[in-house]
Amino acid sequence: MNFLEPFQYEFLRSAMVIGSLIAVMSAVLSCFLILRGWSLMGDAISHAVLPGIVLAYVVGLPLLIGAFLSGLLCAVGTGWIKNNSRIKEDTAMGVVFTGLFAVGLVLFSKVPSELHLDHILFGNILGIGLQEWREIVLVVTVVLSVLLLKRRDFLLMCFDPAQARVMALPVRMLHYGLLALLSLAIVVSLKAVGIILVTAMLITPGATAFLWSDRFDRMLWIASATALCSTVLGVMISFHSDASPAACIVLFQATLFAFSWLLKGRGGQGGKEQADGI
Repeated sequence: MNFLEPFQYEFLRSAMVIGSLIAVMSAVLSCFLILRGWSLMGDAISHAVLPGIVLAYVVGLPLLIGAFLSGLLCAVGTGWIKNNSRIKEDTAMGVVFTGLFAVGLVLFSKVPSELHLDHILFGNILGIGLQEWREIVLVVTVVLSVLLLKRRDFLLMCFDPAQARVMALPVRMLHYGLLALLSLAIVVSLKAVGIILVTAMLITPGATAFLWSDRFDRMLWIASATALCSTVLGVMISFHSDASPAACIVLFQATLFAFSWLLKGRGGQGGKEQADGI
């Protein structure tokens, strides 16, 4: 058996490139989410985009716009409930995203459409068209550019919001800016890896890198490298095992995390040392 055989097929090479772009973007975001304590925010937003997708289809808008607005509504709604009640953020997040996901399922079942729920839930990285290519490249470029250009501000906001306010940084704008970037990243990843698996891509690379590094810059590189390797090898393994490419990518990421945890245990540094990366 030739393990490198997948490189002979254009659609698999395309899947590797698209998957790599999404993986690196998600990995960089995951580092900020881990430090911010927003690991489950990606899960919440990814489920909350479903009603936006259906409504955008009904009114004839691009699905990207509807999904983005729906995801942003989930993030803002969670923050509003937390700030205006005794409910904690994780509880508010659970109520909002499950409610929106339920609304999306009801709309999907009642509105005749050509949308395939399986593709929304699990993605179809092997069937990405030219328009989706353009959207993915554009969004990945925007998200990575903003994150890297404002890296120090986002890092300080995630690590120590009080210090960020003392330094007169626009904490509220940075907060909602990071949520908007997260929503964009999730929306553009849906057609490739789906609602369910995009959550893992936004958590696992950052968690793996956090075990190995005590500096934020190094954490970014490790997360990106593990995500990139997982994508290429995951697509290759899926070809030989006749399994879902997205699932194989996430499974490989989880394997790397388990391997890292066994080697490093509780040796991931975090804490104040992360401030050295600012």
